[in-house]
Amino acid sequence: MKNLPEVSLSFAPLTHMLCGGIPGNLLLTAIELKVFSHLSAPMSAESLAREIGTHVGNTHAFLDALAANDLLDKSGGEYRNTPLAEMFLVEGTPTYIGEALVYDAEWTRPGLENLAALVKDGPPAPGDPWASMSWPQQARIQANAQRAGRAQQAAAIVGKLPEFPHMRKMLDLGGAAGLIGIAIVAAHPTMTGVIFDRPGVVDVAQGFIREYELEQRVTVLAGDYSADPIGSDYDLVWTSHTLPHDNLEPIIRKIHAALNPGGVYVSLAEGLTHERTRPTFLINAMLATSLTSPDVMFEKGQIAQTMRRAGFKSVQTRVPKSPQFYGPPVVDIARK
Repeated sequence: MKNLPEVSLSFAPLTHMLCGGIPGNLLLTAIELKVFSHLSAPMSAESLAREIGTHVGNTHAFLDALAANDLLDKSGGEYRNTPLAEMFLVEGTPTYIGEALVYDAEWTRPGLENLAALVKDGPPAPGDPWASMSWPQQARIQANAQRAGRAQQAAAIVGKLPEFPHMRKMLDLGGAAGLIGIAIVAAHPTMTGVIFDRPGVVDVAQGFIREYELEQRVTVLAGDYSADPIGSDYDLVWTSHTLPHDNLEPIIRKIHAALNPGGVYVSLAEGLTHERTRPTFLINAMLATSLTSPDVMFEKGQIAQTMRRAGFKSVQTRVPKSPQFYGPPVVDIARK
């Protein structure tokens, strides 16, 4: 009699992988239908279907799936936002990141529906994956992602530096909407700051500087930091997920030259490990970009080594528990 094979593993992880894209589709569809903006208070599926013009039966199933994925709570047949959805997915609030999530999906997903062709044939002709959207538009969309936790965590990282109380001037290089630089300056009683980014983008930052009433302490500087002067006399330079992969050392040397003696440069970026196969989340999120564009991700230690070559006296590397950033971040702190 033939025996059944001995099985020491479960294939459940494989079936779970097949369903891995469903939560993302649920989230993007709920954002498109503005579901969360209607569910700050409990509501039945029937009432919500009338509000947003959807099929009642399928609305039930859709809301149950959102509840199964911890975006809604269901009680007595009514649905309401979980604290996570209420904080980040209700339109019109300062921490609404729905547009930013849709934007992220637009550049993390392209091409993956034809993954086999990309693997067999290689990347398509070079092009700008963001050509349909201007840099100022991108900055506006990503602004709430900065002030929905990233800016506050950046300020906390900098605020723990022993040099922080004595700093006089800082630079947020490639600062986009500028909320990180604004948060760092706001956490200090007297520090002034400069937000550096492309022309047009700094106009977006200027609007947030006015909103947070820091016109007397925060200014903007427009240009291309790979080619143009970035200013000088800084005690702190901050960068986050903006350094160019193909021009890293010249930029870090420019940062070193812009700092005062004893100044501090803090870089927050991704840090790949395990021969560029971890963190899993980051590898998955960046797969479309990796298949269609030149390499844009840093390995852990790569930025720190470049800091040392650029002349910094000491470099410390930390991996904080900072879930607001895109993937597990690596913070490199270099002192001149």
